[in-house]
Amino acid sequence: MSNRRVDLRSDTITLPTSSMRQAMATAEVGDDVFGEDPTVRRLEELAAESLGKEAGLFVASGTMANLVSQLTHCGRGDEMILGDQAHIFFYEQGGSAAVGSIHPRTVPNQSDGKILLEDIEAAIRPDNVHFPQTRLIVLENTHNRCYGSPLDTAYLRSVRQLAARCALKVHVDGARLFNAAAALGVTAAELADPADSISICLSKGLAAPVGSVVCGTRSFIEKARRARKVLGGGMRQAGVLAAAGIVALTEMTARLPEDHATARRLAEGLVESRGISIDLERVKTNIVFFRQQDRRSAGRSSIRSARRGGNPRPSHRKTPAQSRHPLPHHCGGHRLHAEDFRQGDGLTARGLFVVIQWTKTGLQMGAVVVSGMSTASGHRLQFDRRGHLHAAHQPKSIHGAQGKWEMVGF
Repeated sequence: MSNRRVDLRSDTITLPTSSMRQAMATAEVGDDVFGEDPTVRRLEELAAESLGKEAGLFVASGTMANLVSQLTHCGRGDEMILGDQAHIFFYEQGGSAAVGSIHPRTVPNQSDGKILLEDIEAAIRPDNVHFPQTRLIVLENTHNRCYGSPLDTAYLRSVRQLAARCALKVHVDGARLFNAAAALGVTAAELADPADSISICLSKGLAAPVGSVVCGTRSFIEKARRARKVLGGGMRQAGVLAAAGIVALTEMTARLPEDHATARRLAEGLVESRGISIDLERVKTNIVFFRQQDRRSAGRSSIRSARRGGNPRPSHRKTPAQSRHPLPHHCGGHRLHAEDFRQGDGLTARGLFVVIQWTKTGLQMGAVVVSGMSTASGHRLQFDRRGHLHAAHQPKSIHGAQGKWEMVGF
């Protein structure tokens, strides 16, 4: 018997598959700064082809991909319009302003991640010497802070039409674009078509260890390559990393519907938990949001379902509120709901429990893994104050569970 930790913080916790590791070990490499790494070139071509664009640029991270795109579209003092819940605005350290002197103008995101067309149009600056010049509209697909919602092609085309009418460019932060495509039943190229530039992340649900790709026209990518260089993003024998990205695009995109099904299963289980409120209609991809109903609870918590391909630890991101109030190392007297989660290359980890705990600081959650469970579905268990299973609640299928569990905070 072995304990298995299930890390639910983020789909960035994914580990490379065995085929990725093999591809990395045998990758043909060269100096990519000189454009001489054949594996990097192959990845860039594959990404561009997948998105229906002319060219691609391999970069170190999603943050770099977005910043490179902003620097390429905008000059110093120019303005971009983006949602007030955008990842670029919240989680990328204000790089557009700090590095590029680009002014961000935020407008409200709707709960489905969209920005109303009228709000975008109202935010476009008139030609006046007092104002910065609007150059760029930024969208996010799927939208991280808006329930992982996918933006559909009709909406993206309507934004494209508005941008064209106003002589603006459109960049899409498509870190989870393939999740959006899977959820909507369309190709990634259809979702990318309205964008002048688009970034995709290889190291989230697609399980590669490093990297993103920016795609657009050849002239855009030539200019973006210079922006990457000034950010310190010129990598030498980067084919070792790009090889995993090729596997991500050729093998892992087809597995994203599994993640969505797992996230849905988790949400349906949490619906039955005391003090938790979830709108199941909003669970469309690999992100699950819930609200606390207890009056002592504060704020909103989120769980992100994990990428399992090659990863024994499905993952979710911890919110700031949860970081301030970490879970203790015991879980006495808390209700547990058992679930089975399919992981890895056909492996099944049994004995994952979602823990709901009320404390003076509000509702908190964690996960417990109990070893030696042959089946866990449907069992309702309780632990005593020492973290031991109450004998009255212990199913026969659990053997020697006392002291054989561990808890992981979200």
